[in-house]
Amino acid sequence: MKRIYVVDDDANIAKIINKYLDREGFSVSVFYDAGSLLTALEHGLPDMFILDIMMPGMDGFELCKEIRRRGDVPVIFVSARGEEVDRVLGLELGGDDYLTKPFSPRELVARVRTVLRRAGIARTVVEEQEVRVGDLVVYPGRREAVAGTESLELTVKELDLLLLLAKNAGQALSREQILDRVWGYDYVGDNRAVDDVVKRLRRKMKNNGARIRISTVWGYGYKINV
Repeated sequence: MKRIYVVDDDANIAKIINKYLDREGFSVSVFYDAGSLLTALEHGLPDMFILDIMMPGMDGFELCKEIRRRGDVPVIFVSARGEEVDRVLGLELGGDDYLTKPFSPRELVARVRTVLRRAGIARTVVEEQEVRVGDLVVYPGRREAVAGTESLELTVKELDLLLLLAKNAGQALSREQILDRVWGYDYVGDNRAVDDVVKRLRRKMKNNGARIRISTVWGYGYKINV
């Protein structure tokens, strides 16, 4: 039985989520603030988190960062904040899906099953060997990257994009190709998300003294030169 931790300060919504997931055979624990969840995490991680964003104290975005420091457990955001910038930020911080309130409980259950299935497939893949390009080294299995002489502090999307470019060093990838392979085919935002992540990667790599660079292919996309 998969364990799911739901964090939402709205008791009514938390109750509905609990009811539908319990009916589908999931083991559900509900928390109404980040503090109580973090206390529970001292005893281990569940199989998935469902997080609200607007909560008193630590919000869902900050909570997701804390979760990512502890492990690579799937996270679905549910929030009344439906603006594109919020969806993009949630996904870049490590969220696996984003559902806007009000939502259909049946749709939430379907997305939970989809995300858990993807996570299960990912865990069965044999750990890839490191990818080296110049003074850049990406370790897919460890979810780490070194540029220059130091490790890079990267978000999930930053690491995924950097790995994609490194594995295709010398080849130009379009923004649409990057979106499909990093964000997924069901991504609903525009390709400016790619530009934002590349901008942050360039800054972090430069600060580390890396010689390797991400080049812009004007009107098309990006590449890492060999």
